[in-house]
Amino acid sequence: MLWIKVFHLLFVIAWMAGVFYLPRILVHAVEGMAAQEDIRRLVIMASKLLKFSTVMMVLAIIPGLILWLHFGITGAWLHWKLVFVAALGLYQYQSYRYVVSLRAQRVIRTSLFYRIYNEAALIVLVPILILVVFKPAL
Repeated sequence: MLWIKVFHLLFVIAWMAGVFYLPRILVHAVEGMAAQEDIRRLVIMASKLLKFSTVMMVLAIIPGLILWLHFGITGAWLHWKLVFVAALGLYQYQSYRYVVSLRAQRVIRTSLFYRIYNEAALIVLVPILILVVFKPAL
């Protein structure tokens, strides 16, 4: 089971790298569009990073499910962790929608919005870390 944990953590770290960097690309793309700069490279970067982070998300979920089934589906902390993981999955889906609109050059959000959006993932990740480390009896 330790190897499964290692792979789970590895894929989660890779997923979070994409989750944290993709909104930064969106910030630069929006600012580049406002300055009438060529943002094609940023669109390509965003698309590739989105694909990478989505694959890493799926690869993180697979060993996570194995661990969940092996250790049992008990503990309120685990249920809350899954709620926050689902929220990160929704965050990933919303990022997909933002990249699709960027590809179509229909960006309706400001760079400030994407800066704040970037921080929202951290607000969701921190409770997951607290729940996993402390496993509080809720």
